[in-house]
Amino acid sequence: MSEPASATPAWDLQAARNLYSIHRWGSKYFDINDAGHVVAMPLQDAGAAVDINDVIEEAKARGLKFPVLIRFQDILRHRVESINTAFRNSIKEYNYQGNYRGVFPIKVNQLREVVEEILDAGKPFNFGLEVGSKPELFAGLAMQSQMGSLIICNGYKDAEFVRMALVGNKLGRKVIMVVEKLEELRQIITISKQIGVEPLVGIRMRLVCKGAGRWSESGGENAKFGLNTAELLAALDLLKAENLTHCFKLLHFHIGSQVPDILTVKKAVQEASRFYAKLYKMGFALEYIDVGGGLGVDYDGSRSAFDSSTNYTLQEYTNDIVYYIADVCNAEGVPHPEIVSESGRALVAHHSVLVVEVFGAIKKLRQETQFSYGENEHPLVKELLEIRKNLAQLNKLEAYHDALERKDDAQNMFTFGVLDLQDKAKIECLYWEISDDVVKSFHGQAYVPEEIRKLEDSLGDQYLCNFSVFQSLLDHWALGQLFPIMPLSRLNEQPTREATLVDITCDSDGQINKFIDLRDVRDTLPLHELHQNGAGNGLEPYYLGFFLMGAYQDIMGDLHNLFGRVNEVHVFLDPDEPTGYYVEEIIEGTTIVQALSSVQYDEKELARQMKAQIDEAIKSDRMKPSEGMRLLDDYERGLKNYTYLSF
Repeated sequence: MSEPASATPAWDLQAARNLYSIHRWGSKYFDINDAGHVVAMPLQDAGAAVDINDVIEEAKARGLKFPVLIRFQDILRHRVESINTAFRNSIKEYNYQGNYRGVFPIKVNQLREVVEEILDAGKPFNFGLEVGSKPELFAGLAMQSQMGSLIICNGYKDAEFVRMALVGNKLGRKVIMVVEKLEELRQIITISKQIGVEPLVGIRMRLVCKGAGRWSESGGENAKFGLNTAELLAALDLLKAENLTHCFKLLHFHIGSQVPDILTVKKAVQEASRFYAKLYKMGFALEYIDVGGGLGVDYDGSRSAFDSSTNYTLQEYTNDIVYYIADVCNAEGVPHPEIVSESGRALVAHHSVLVVEVFGAIKKLRQETQFSYGENEHPLVKELLEIRKNLAQLNKLEAYHDALERKDDAQNMFTFGVLDLQDKAKIECLYWEISDDVVKSFHGQAYVPEEIRKLEDSLGDQYLCNFSVFQSLLDHWALGQLFPIMPLSRLNEQPTREATLVDITCDSDGQINKFIDLRDVRDTLPLHELHQNGAGNGLEPYYLGFFLMGAYQDIMGDLHNLFGRVNEVHVFLDPDEPTGYYVEEIIEGTTIVQALSSVQYDEKELARQMKAQIDEAIKSDRMKPSEGMRLLDDYERGLKNYTYLSF
């Protein structure tokens, strides 16, 4: 774990940038302004900066409750332009004779506003879509209105899927069905004859080269999808027998999502390019080589081969793909194919920020739990008081070990019934006070023992956050994916607390206790002390931003505790606006009745059942009629409310 915030000798905005690594993972899309607020710069240095705290205030003024997801649609457009520009730069540098045709894999974020924005930004680049299911195909066909629009169809396919893809070809779209198993090719040929449309066929190869990182097992010879070399030859024989060799248009491979190491990409591209060249020489005039997805996002800013990072830039990624395809094709004497990539995460991750409100903290050391001590204390209490009194003169590590021993003794005595609650509470409080002083004594030292580092983590607070990990951060819970998280204001103040984050679900897994760090994974996050508001009846607002949330998290969340989707705010830059931006759209999150209806509860039936219970209570004189009607109104009105907490 890195040094705690309190060990920093001087605090300024640069110290805040360094602590949260925003200048690294932010990719010039996020920074901190002079007021200590996080700002978004959707066009990097070429456009206005948007103070996220101003967007928060506008959302509050419009009556939105938290959590709120902010989408910066201009970041989407900028990402589309960036990947196309990078490929064009590589094509020019290596004198590549083909073009780049990118497609957005809808599964990464199927939300209509996201897909529409990507397609609109991609029009100058002939940017297309990748679909992996029938619903995605139906959506993709309707949204791709341009003649010759490219749609790549991955995943297993049934007859209905194949028919609809062929209809797309009839409409003038370029719908390429990627064969995942040999039987699919037979089905495609049969149905295409029935409809009278020649299919556009791609074949996914199972490369020997495997990916790296968390999703490495999705590639290689034991991958879920694709044909091995022998199956490829069988597919070629089938195409020849049906006089459809000219329909084989694309060779596909995929080495997994979020590939952290560029060496993996290089090896896979070389192997796939060799397949392409051999196929071309066999008389199959392929037009495309599809390098699949895998272009990673540097979530932690470490620029390493760690699972939540990447050791390469976008330009290095495109350079290696273009160079190695060209190198193999030149050596084999075959034409350079059109290059297709299915980069989804790198397109959409940066554009959405989840804003979460902190509404409380659970601390090991609290003012309310301080005790006064007298002469007749329990012997264990006296021993701990002595350690606390003389701690400055004692060996700190030894003092901690002694305090821990007394705490364990107290627990054993309580278990056997020879220690009362008052003494147990005093012993625990003294132990944590001593531990806190011991940890502080190691701040700033060159070497900190591992057990002291762990002790510091256990002393951390738990900040209570109004959101659901299962709805909004599913990859963190399920896969351990790290996301940048930081306060959105007060960054001109030095954070003095170390905390983990807990959500409002009733599940003990609903917490975040792993955070990004350049050297290692942090177990706590540096945060500010929560302040009471001026009226003394609550806390001043304190908001955290969860960044790089646009890939998968928007769409994969479940309904644990029926919390549902969060409120959304869509932000667009506009130089004519006084602030340089405007809120284009607000999409309200899931209401209680919407969440309930998703699991087969009917609003009218719920209200009827509630009314029957209230009527019975009135009849039995447990409730007055006026009170009963008020309660029924509250119940029916409450069904329309946001599922998350309201403060």
